[in-house]
Amino acid sequence: MKRLTGKRAIITGAGSGIGRASALRFAEDGAQVLVVGRTAAKVDETAAMVRAAGGIAIAMALDAAVESNVEAMVARCISELGGLEVFFANAATWVGNVSMFDQTVEQWQEVLRVNLIGSFLAAKHAGRHMRAQGAGSIIFTSSVASLRANAGDAAYSASKAGVNNLAQLAANELYGSGVRVNAILPGLIETEGTQVLFDAARARGVESKIGRVNPLKRAGRPEEIAAMAAFLASDDASYVNGQAFAVDGGVSSTHPFGRLA
Repeated sequence: MKRLTGKRAIITGAGSGIGRASALRFAEDGAQVLVVGRTAAKVDETAAMVRAAGGIAIAMALDAAVESNVEAMVARCISELGGLEVFFANAATWVGNVSMFDQTVEQWQEVLRVNLIGSFLAAKHAGRHMRAQGAGSIIFTSSVASLRANAGDAAYSASKAGVNNLAQLAANELYGSGVRVNAILPGLIETEGTQVLFDAARARGVESKIGRVNPLKRAGRPEEIAAMAAFLASDDASYVNGQAFAVDGGVSSTHPFGRLA
């Protein structure tokens, strides 16, 4: 039996990148998925890709950081797919390559709203349902930028540090319920958000230098984050709770340094 057989999952930020890869991986592992994103065409495409691969998927074009929208996602997953065992809160935004001194309060508010409040709403509404049924897995996408400086802009990094703490808090709020809450901390992954970096490196002929600061000497792929999400969603992770897992090629295992060769 596939390890997610019988599970129903909501995945936000599913129009591309990690969210899309996770939708495909969850379905491959036997889950039925509700894919959510802001752009209808993109989430419809993700759902179509899942169905083309033999899986079951429905799509919703919503802002995953609006409470009524999260309530609607949970209600639709339960009504149309028959239940909810997994919520992967993956939607995110950032300011970009902008100094903290040039960032605005409005930019910070939006990043915190999407990244941190969106995760809180997932834990609140999915957690309430899962607590009543006595089981479930809630997964947040954080970032290695949450651990140290220079892996993301100030607003993004601070918001993701909050996500790590929220995973611990939510796991303990759900004490004794059978519901698990964990966070994944991706390193440098080629997605829509990082595409400019990868394209610029390829244009300059220095693509081989991308990711060389980590021990694996390469960037990651969305599918590698999806694999961790699928594990945390599954009963294989039944004793894993309140944790933050770096999936980053090892970059967070060391301090910055230079090599002579």
